[in-house]
Amino acid sequence: MATDTEPAAGTDAADVTGVFEEHRPVLTGVAYRMLGRVADAEDVVQEAWLRWSAAERADIREPRAYLVRVTTRLAIDRLRQVQARREAYVGPWLPEPVVTDFGPTVPDTAERAVLADSVSLAVLVVLESLSPLERAVFVLREAFGFPYAEIAATLDRSEAAVRQLSGRARRHVDEGRPRYDVDPAERRELTERFMAAAAGGDLEGLLALLAPDARLIGDSGGKAKAPLRVMETADKIGRFLCAVAQDPAASAEFGTVEVNGGPALLVLVDGKPDSVIQVDVREGRIQSIYIVRNPDKLTALAP
Repeated sequence: MATDTEPAAGTDAADVTGVFEEHRPVLTGVAYRMLGRVADAEDVVQEAWLRWSAAERADIREPRAYLVRVTTRLAIDRLRQVQARREAYVGPWLPEPVVTDFGPTVPDTAERAVLADSVSLAVLVVLESLSPLERAVFVLREAFGFPYAEIAATLDRSEAAVRQLSGRARRHVDEGRPRYDVDPAERRELTERFMAAAAGGDLEGLLALLAPDARLIGDSGGKAKAPLRVMETADKIGRFLCAVAQDPAASAEFGTVEVNGGPALLVLVDGKPDSVIQVDVREGRIQSIYIVRNPDKLTALAP
């Protein structure tokens, strides 16, 4: 009998590994969208590998379906575990930023747009309010386009129940995160202008960029300085950012990076990631600002 670390008897180790690696990007994408943290997603994918390597190959007709089913169910279990941890989180919680490069396997612009939207910070924040099953259905259907019948088999639910979960999740996401049709070039330009105004303590420049009802969400986990509540209105946000600009770190460096499907500002202090800042834009004005300063969520962004 195969162990947790050995391929099942009668299989070729290279084939077992090759098949898993072929599907790893999808498995990682599902797990990250379910959990919002890279470490949690990697743990789930590693556990899926252990189960795949020990499985009886003759019983698996569709490796992709099997791997997605195992990964999704493991992610649901992990999500239920971490939800209690997040209730005790200090200040607002934001997903861990990840560098997004969908690679040559996703050449179509429309498909890239769907993937980018499903991994955006705004959508992942809304997904936190869904039940684990609703979140799983949304991720599998909206992000990866799985048929309802396949999702039903994955979750061991009827197809009718899955369609109901999908509709409920979709409505909730649409209500919580209105869609903004923004030209990526415009978003990048506004991001760079925002960086210049914030770094220079230019209040008038900030107020010209911010929507009157703009919101700022800061995530520090209690391990760095950041607002412990969501900050609202352009005036409050502008004055806060100007106050921060008056006491800059001497060794701070600023750059841009694409995370979660959009441009973001990466702040380095002493060569280490200090903050990631991303904005959502609506009708030419900045509507939402996300600032991640929890050092545990920035390690993957180190130069």
